[in-house]
Amino acid sequence: MATILLLLLLLALPPPSAVALNSEGLALLAFKAAATDDPYSALSRWSESDPDPCRWPGVTCANASSPAQPHVVGVAVAGKNISGYIPSELGSLLFLRRLNLHGNRLAGAIPAALSNASSLHSLYLYGNRLTGRLPVALCDLPRLQNLDVSGNALSGELPLDLRNCRALQRLVLARNAFAGELPAGVWPEMPSLQQLDLSSNAFNGSIPPDLGELPRLAGTLNLSHNRFSGVVPPELGRLPATVTLDLRFNNLSGAIPQTGSLASQGPTAFLNNPGLCGFPLQVPCRAVPPPTQSPTPPATTTPLPSTASDRHQPIKTSLIALISVADAAGVALVGVILVYVYWKVKDRKESRGDDGDSSKSGLCRCMLWRHGGSGDSSDASSDDDKDASGGGDGKYNSGASGSEGELVAIDRGFRVELDELLRSSAYVLGKGGKGIVYKVVVANGTTPVAVRRLGGGGGGADRCKEFASEARAVGRARHPNVVRLRAYYWSTDEKLVVTDFVGNGNLATALRGRPGQTVLSWSARLKIAKGAARGLAYLHECSPRRFVHGEVKPSNILLDADFTPRVADFGLARLLAVAGCAPDGPPSSGGGGLLGGAIPYAKPTGPAPDRYGGGYRAPEARAPGAKPSQKWDVFSFGVVLLELLTGRGPGADHASPSTSASFSAPVSGSTATDRSGSGEHGGGAVPEVVRWVRRGFEEDARPVAEMVDPALLRGPALPKKEVVAAFHVALACTEVDPELRPRMKAVADSLDKIGS
Repeated sequence: MATILLLLLLLALPPPSAVALNSEGLALLAFKAAATDDPYSALSRWSESDPDPCRWPGVTCANASSPAQPHVVGVAVAGKNISGYIPSELGSLLFLRRLNLHGNRLAGAIPAALSNASSLHSLYLYGNRLTGRLPVALCDLPRLQNLDVSGNALSGELPLDLRNCRALQRLVLARNAFAGELPAGVWPEMPSLQQLDLSSNAFNGSIPPDLGELPRLAGTLNLSHNRFSGVVPPELGRLPATVTLDLRFNNLSGAIPQTGSLASQGPTAFLNNPGLCGFPLQVPCRAVPPPTQSPTPPATTTPLPSTASDRHQPIKTSLIALISVADAAGVALVGVILVYVYWKVKDRKESRGDDGDSSKSGLCRCMLWRHGGSGDSSDASSDDDKDASGGGDGKYNSGASGSEGELVAIDRGFRVELDELLRSSAYVLGKGGKGIVYKVVVANGTTPVAVRRLGGGGGGADRCKEFASEARAVGRARHPNVVRLRAYYWSTDEKLVVTDFVGNGNLATALRGRPGQTVLSWSARLKIAKGAARGLAYLHECSPRRFVHGEVKPSNILLDADFTPRVADFGLARLLAVAGCAPDGPPSSGGGGLLGGAIPYAKPTGPAPDRYGGGYRAPEARAPGAKPSQKWDVFSFGVVLLELLTGRGPGADHASPSTSASFSAPVSGSTATDRSGSGEHGGGAVPEVVRWVRRGFEEDARPVAEMVDPALLRGPALPKKEVVAAFHVALACTEVDPELRPRMKAVADSLDKIGS
């Protein structure tokens, strides 16, 4: 009887869960109540009957107090199209570190009460419909590092109290309705600021000179699409050399200063400012020198009465200015002539007898003779021609099919017989739409080279000359991290290019792993990234044609025995086009690059890959008829760098190549994953690995250990600062807007600082 009474008493008691929801859960339920529309039911499982909110979707808890007790440290309800407003109750979450509500339809003001969440360090509210002013109280948050409210309808002026955000590292206010002048004295108080984006607002007035006092700024300082006026402050030249400026679509005027990092900016940084002139724009200034410091208000003085002796002073000043300009022009002309003579002499030494403007150059002489040229047999090759030619008779070598042509060496010291190249094609390295690549050992068996047979495409004398010009330009690119073209051959039915041979394969193979091969260490990966960046920077900035590579991917980064990288395949697309041998398909994954690694060719298995290796290509490069840009290469390199860091191909699902998940068979119904075998042909406008890493850094604050290649975690302890710095470089390279991407020179400089 007593047992029955005890059971009845227990049944009469209210369930403990009905009153157990803690204060943090109630604060989150206030957000659910403020949501007027939740089309994806993102908040449907937030229930007051739970003891705590730690199992709710989008809520992260951690033991953040003593004694150990779970508290809400992260709220991520992003991209759910939730309508409503942000309740002030969220400010009562004292242990909240990350609040991510971007990509919804939240309206109203940003509540100042969020400043009560004293642990908050990341606030992502971009892509909503928020209005009103930016709450100054947010700067009372002592740990606030990331503030992104872009893509809203916020308005008003930026307050001077913004300088209290001393810990801020990332401030993004783009695409709002902010107006007024930027307050001076704010920016020197933000020594940790690394990203500043104020674009697409209505800011006016002059650009504060103290913006140049941001020593840790990286990436792009974006002030574009505003109403700034006045001159470009020379103080901006104090910014780090790795910073790219974007001052487009303003009302700036005057000469562009050539101080510090300003001197290395490209013309794109200053476009659509009708009043700007001087380098790098092609708008000359009318005898107005660029300012050396920001203008100061003119002092008020009493003008002196003029006298007869100085009535002609304006004439004398004009005359002096005219003489000075004439002297400067004369000195500049002499300098240009000296530089021209120097380079002409140097070119003749490097490639004697190879001038592209001569219709009788050795390579094309045979084509001119065939098409009714002079045909003068007395115009034989000179001794210099023989030195520059690998052929045995000085003028012609026999082609594979008996047609006449000439093998021309870029380097005078390189000698090889054409027959030796054509009969040594047993060791094939790669085969595809860009020709067959095979290894040949020349110079009495001591020098291995790689030969690509482009096939036959016909062509007359003009095309022959164009091919020679392109090949010489590629051959003049000489850098330790760039594959070097040694010789080339042209005839009606045979075209060849001869390059260095790099015998340790390519980066795609090294990441995938071969039997018996150890996993690439962190030091080796960093070395590869640094070297490849330097090679691309050289091609962009210093090579004769300032090449756009166009196909930066792991299989085009070759490795020697010491894992020194060498960029291959630059200029190849142009040579193929001129030769009339346009690729009709992708190269095999085994050949890779202009040279390929020391791996025999094997017919690839599995589904046919994307024709153009689109997984590494920039989004804008996929548009039909898009004009190649060096920023394409920057994006592609960023994807390669992410692959080095994470071990994941660009379109692969989240699996490491070291476990072969990136190279498995296709998943039914999947169109965006990478299944090509080399991880180079993922789909989608932005590679999945880019989206995944960006979410991990900017939204989910995922630990680095969860994003880095698991194979690296099995080795020695990773230097976390170096890995994080490399991730940041990769994310800067893979910005969707090409104008926000740094130049390759800046990328190389940033990587060289890592670990040094």
